[in-house]
Amino acid sequence: MRVVVIGGYGNFGARVCRGLAASGMEVIAAGRNPDEGERAFGDLPVKHARLDHSAHDFGAALKRLAPDLVIHCAGPFQVQSYGVARAALAAGSHYFDLADGRQFVARFAQSMQSAARSADRLAVSGASSVPALSSAVIASLRTRLAKIDEIQIAIAPGQRAPRGRATLAAVFSYAGRPFKWVSGGEWRDAWGWQELRRIRFYGLGARWAAACDVPDLELFPRLYPGVQTVEFRAALELGVQQSALWLAASLRRHGVQVPLERWAGPLGWIAARMNVFGGQLGGMLVSVLGRRADGSRARAEWHLTADALHGPEIPCMPAVLLARKLANGGIAQRGAFACTGFLSLGEFEREFARWRVTTVVREQSE
Repeated sequence: MRVVVIGGYGNFGARVCRGLAASGMEVIAAGRNPDEGERAFGDLPVKHARLDHSAHDFGAALKRLAPDLVIHCAGPFQVQSYGVARAALAAGSHYFDLADGRQFVARFAQSMQSAARSADRLAVSGASSVPALSSAVIASLRTRLAKIDEIQIAIAPGQRAPRGRATLAAVFSYAGRPFKWVSGGEWRDAWGWQELRRIRFYGLGARWAAACDVPDLELFPRLYPGVQTVEFRAALELGVQQSALWLAASLRRHGVQVPLERWAGPLGWIAARMNVFGGQLGGMLVSVLGRRADGSRARAEWHLTADALHGPEIPCMPAVLLARKLANGGIAQRGAFACTGFLSLGEFEREFARWRVTTVVREQSE
């Protein structure tokens, strides 16, 4: 299977390329400056192509590459249209992306369903930590409970983990801005990088975590009708960075124009200079509160811990796993979907073992 990876030289795109090439697929890493990525793949047989997904002739250029699958890794997705997906389908290709933009992923199926079915191809958005991995974890924890009342998800990236400019720009895009989440049975306003809560991560200890706007907040209330709370937070390792971003978000919330997105590059450089103060680990927590079959109240928690250098592999795993599954004939669906229900937690766990990622499940009565 020939796979074109848009943004194939970036923080996540290069990892996707390496994973696919190691699986024996024909991989073309595509981007605006392919010369910059020639050393990113070692001895792996990754081809290179100059391709700008914002160019007027992008569709024709992509079609000339004759892809069987296009994987879109060039974020941030919060400000993008579905142009790459439409071009991929028009070229006769399947399409996956690593989008974490809430509206981009949540509205993808409705917006792209007709085009995907007409092309008889599979188009999947959100093949990343959210909602692909988070939904697989909840589906696994759900087997322990007869009814779910609350879903809490939090990520805690390691300070020393590589960070891409697009990832920072995506986070900054909603800092200090309102969005809706379900809390206490009602849709209410939350504010990006506000709503602080102290959360304890297995192997990492306690960190202050702040609200993030992600696809899960819209998708999971649909998947689990009756759920009373769905919240997502992120916790930076260094308190000074967490506090600085909280303060910038608070200023923006109260009307001060803070152009965080434009500062993504310089702020990323400053954050990297502080890596010496960080530890080796990052993590993720998915917590589900509900009732067992006997009516007793219980909380089930899934904790992930990863080395900071290997942590960025996790958002790339769903796209690689889906591509392998598609190549092996393991996915029969055609049409457009958000990335929920395509991968099981067991499939992720086999990949975790390759990267020394550990997980723990805890259950307790409430």
